[in-house]
Amino acid sequence: MLWRAALTAALVCGIGLLPWLSRTDPALTVLRARSAERDPAPETLRTIRDQLGLGDGPLPLLGRWLGGLLHGDAGTSWVSGSEVLPDVAQALGVSLMLMAGAIAVAVATAAAVCTRTLRLGSRRQLGDRTPGGTATAVLAALPEFLLASVLASVIGVQLGWLPALGWYGPQWMVLPSLALGLPAGAVLGRMLDDLLPCAFAEPWALAAAARGVPPKSVVRQAVRRCVPGLLPSLGLFVVGLTGGSVAVEQIFDIPGLGRLTLQAALAQDLPVLQTGTLALVLLAATAGLLARLAARWLIGPALRDGALHSLHRPTPPAPRILPLLYGALLLTVIGLGLPRDPLTLNTGARLQAPSAAHPFGTDSLGRDLLARIAHGALDTLAIALAVSVTALVVGVLLGLLPRLSAPLVDTVNAVPAVPAGLLVTGIAGSGPWTPAFAVAVVAWAPLATHTSALLQQERATAHLTATRALGAGRWYLLCHELLPAVLSPVTRHALLRLPGVALALAALGFLGLGAQPPSPEWGLLLAENQPYAERAPWAVLFPAAVLALLGALAVTAAGGIRLPRRRKRRVRPFGTPGEAERAVPAPEQPSRPDTLLVPASSE
Repeated sequence: MLWRAALTAALVCGIGLLPWLSRTDPALTVLRARSAERDPAPETLRTIRDQLGLGDGPLPLLGRWLGGLLHGDAGTSWVSGSEVLPDVAQALGVSLMLMAGAIAVAVATAAAVCTRTLRLGSRRQLGDRTPGGTATAVLAALPEFLLASVLASVIGVQLGWLPALGWYGPQWMVLPSLALGLPAGAVLGRMLDDLLPCAFAEPWALAAAARGVPPKSVVRQAVRRCVPGLLPSLGLFVVGLTGGSVAVEQIFDIPGLGRLTLQAALAQDLPVLQTGTLALVLLAATAGLLARLAARWLIGPALRDGALHSLHRPTPPAPRILPLLYGALLLTVIGLGLPRDPLTLNTGARLQAPSAAHPFGTDSLGRDLLARIAHGALDTLAIALAVSVTALVVGVLLGLLPRLSAPLVDTVNAVPAVPAGLLVTGIAGSGPWTPAFAVAVVAWAPLATHTSALLQQERATAHLTATRALGAGRWYLLCHELLPAVLSPVTRHALLRLPGVALALAALGFLGLGAQPPSPEWGLLLAENQPYAERAPWAVLFPAAVLALLGALAVTAAGGIRLPRRRKRRVRPFGTPGEAERAVPAPEQPSRPDTLLVPASSE
């Protein structure tokens, strides 16, 4: 609790120092937020400084805000002059409703992704099938802001089936819930689909099939077996969908907490920004605690008794042609576009349809889209890969220390990529590496959470208990048992999030916080061409298709990452020195099934 409180205090204090760290005049920023047309005369700025108490410095301002917060008063907005606490509470309620709708869509999407695996596994027909990836990858790689724009323009405006703007009732939450829930459900479904074959191969599933247990009961217990490893990640999604849906709230004109914190960060409205961030931190802590308690409840005493079975699948799957196909297609697109000039303007060829001269068409300034996509791929892919590798290393290392990383994850996750980009931009200014640093600050959190969840279950496996009883030390267990079981799924998870990292970079570019024109960065491409989506859909379609192709490549390639099975080797036993060496096989899964995971109807 002390570590969590210290991290929260550090975050709130950092936000309180934002105007001084960014070396800008907060009085001028507040004046422009209040009225962009008002003349910033020295007398006017002096009046605003005296009114807000800016002359006292950041520490007295922070002290007054904290003192009022202890009495239930978060102060007044520097821009609107309204009470902060009611505004934040109202925005939080809207975001929680939107989050609930998005979670419902995500759960339904995850269930659809895993349907085939559940059906085949319950009937013992799974075989060596590897988790599917193409459709899931395309869905997971769709940018939320692009999906929101398409849903709003097609379903909301052209077809008129559902309202597209505002927040006045349940009908207004359908489209934004779909925009947020579909990509999140695809990621969660892919993670669950990766674990299910291992659950169906456990002894309890074999015994249930031999005794004729109904397939529905087997499916229910298999899902229960795998869900605890995903619950912490689901908790992160809850906070991310609440505070990180800035672009979606902007498009659908939703008065949520993400949009409120965005406006407060741009205007340097510290009372609103600090209160909104504190609300997200409390939500993250609550969601993380509930997720951990639910995971312990689902696993039951098996976690305490060391009676679990490892979900690690060491056998490499059969080689697949899809990753090679997607990789070759992506390299072909890049290779064809690199010889072209991405900056040449031709106002006479604005928004031209695809042709032999311009295979992907042109943008609003007549620039060749193929050239811009290819040149932008070099920067986008290199930055996304660097951020993903960094996040994987940091996530695994911190995931090995759950007591240290859990409060840190909750605090960091309370500042999603877009608000983090605003903070980093305010401190370091705009630049090509600013969004990369902002995304890297938060990208490791899901991987650390996944590592901790898998590590908790792996430590409770029977074969690890037996290895420890033979005299194996902590370093041996970590290097030969725990890390081989954890690294493969977490690495696949990192690859699965590679398109998400690119999407986060694209979202920052969409909001104007990333690369600046005329850079061909993919996020900037989507942001520049999004207003012309109805008139020239290819200007948005082709960048989005290449981004989806990257997702398909990452997801299908992730399915092939497996550590090799431990081979039999001759070792000296852990007993009395001097005994004869003997062949010790690699530890196998124990035959005793976990009684809490056996379907009730099989008893």
